[in-house]
Amino acid sequence: MTLAIEKILIPATGRPALPAAEETDRRLNIAVVYTSVESTLTALKEAGTLANSLGARIELVVPQVVPYPLPLDSPPVLVEFNEKRFRVMVSESPVETSVQIYLCRDRFETLTSVLKPGSIVFLGGRHKWWPGKDERLARKLRRAGYEVFFKGRK
Repeated sequence: MTLAIEKILIPATGRPALPAAEETDRRLNIAVVYTSVESTLTALKEAGTLANSLGARIELVVPQVVPYPLPLDSPPVLVEFNEKRFRVMVSESPVETSVQIYLCRDRFETLTSVLKPGSIVFLGGRHKWWPGKDERLARKLRRAGYEVFFKGRK
C-alpha cells in the first residue's frame, strides 16, 4: 500500500485555526470511504451534516485497487485524473475535507491500516436483496471495531 496523494481540498470555514499539533488530536475526523460516485456523494452529504454539527472534518479515503499484473506505483487510472474528480466531488462540502488516495491491492487491508481504531466511517452503496461488495466491506469494518454507517440507495 502506498499513499499516492493526500490533500486538503476544502479548507475549514468559520472556525479559528488551531496549531498543527493540537489540531490533529482535538478535532474529530469522519472518514468517508469511496465506493462509487453516486454512493460516495450520498455518504459525503450525510457525513457533512454530522461533521458540521460536531465541528469535525471529513477525510475522503480512496483505496484505489491496482491489479496484480501492474506495478503498484502505476495504476490503470492516473492519480492526477482522480485528484481532479475528487476535487469536484467534495467542492460543495460545508466542512474541511481532505482526500487521501491509496494505491493498494486489497481495500479492506488498506482501510484497516489507515483508519484509527474506533473511527466513524461512512460508506455508500446499493441495497440489494443479497449483500453486495460494499455492504460486505461495511460488515467487515464493523467486525474490525469501526463505527460504520452504511448509506444505501436503491
